[in-house]
Amino acid sequence: MTATTTPPLATAPVPAIRQPSARLRAWATRAPLLPALVFMIAVTQLPFVATLVISFFDWNALYPKARRFTGLDNYRQVLTDAGLRHSVWTTVLLTAAVVLVSLVLGLALALLLDRRFRGRGVVRTLLIAPFLIVPVAAALLWKHVLYNPEYGLLNGLLHYVGGPQPDWISNTPLLAVEASLVWQWTPFMMLILLAGLQSRDPEQMEAARVDGANDWQVFRHLTLPHLRRYLELGALLGSIYIVQNFDAVFTITSGGLGTANLPYTVYQSFYQAHENGLASAAGVLVVIGSIVIATLALRVVSSLFREEVARS
Repeated sequence: MTATTTPPLATAPVPAIRQPSARLRAWATRAPLLPALVFMIAVTQLPFVATLVISFFDWNALYPKARRFTGLDNYRQVLTDAGLRHSVWTTVLLTAAVVLVSLVLGLALALLLDRRFRGRGVVRTLLIAPFLIVPVAAALLWKHVLYNPEYGLLNGLLHYVGGPQPDWISNTPLLAVEASLVWQWTPFMMLILLAGLQSRDPEQMEAARVDGANDWQVFRHLTLPHLRRYLELGALLGSIYIVQNFDAVFTITSGGLGTANLPYTVYQSFYQAHENGLASAAGVLVVIGSIVIATLALRVVSSLFREEVARS
């Protein structure tokens, strides 16, 4: 009896599943971000484009029908007008003074908080508190609680020891604004530098101690070079804010006594003089300066990330 074998059934070929292209996968990944991108463009970029267009016109809000295209005349006036040049110089001076003093004080406080002592958490919370206060509230606090010549805390302490009773805002207006900003921004610098101190290599520090290095030598040759990037980051981020600061100048001095910086001058040109074109040109210059500083800050941040990745 011969065995019969049945031939195998022919199976239909399975169609190959087409894989989505790389471009399609990229668009699928970015699609959830499109609403946020559209919102950001509508809220930030379109107003900036409108401001840029207005900056090329001689446009006074009181005479809207008399507006005319003037090209770069508004920018030329911003850079050549004595009052506007003074506001630019005030902005530079205010920014440099506040950032440098805040960095020095922030470094001193960071070195203090890097040590272990009882109540360090409470001290850290109290030192951070000024940065969490609303800027206008902080400026009002300094103007009325500290600087007021009749009931202010500073004059009260001077009266207690038999000292003079100066009018702080009238006698030292720019210094009064700088002090309030230093008080508010020192905690920010302290946090950045404290993070840098706590990222040091403990083995390297211990090896330096074993080799006989004292505290000053360790700080000068190990801690300070390690903190260089963090100091740059704090200076750049602080500069971005101080360049655009309006609250302290408006609240403490109302831009008087030579304290009007560029943002306050923009406000004055737009809301008081109704010079839309001139205010827009000054605002564009502020934005360009902020973009330059922000670009430098992003480079410092990216270099910090690269160093951390290389260290790990």
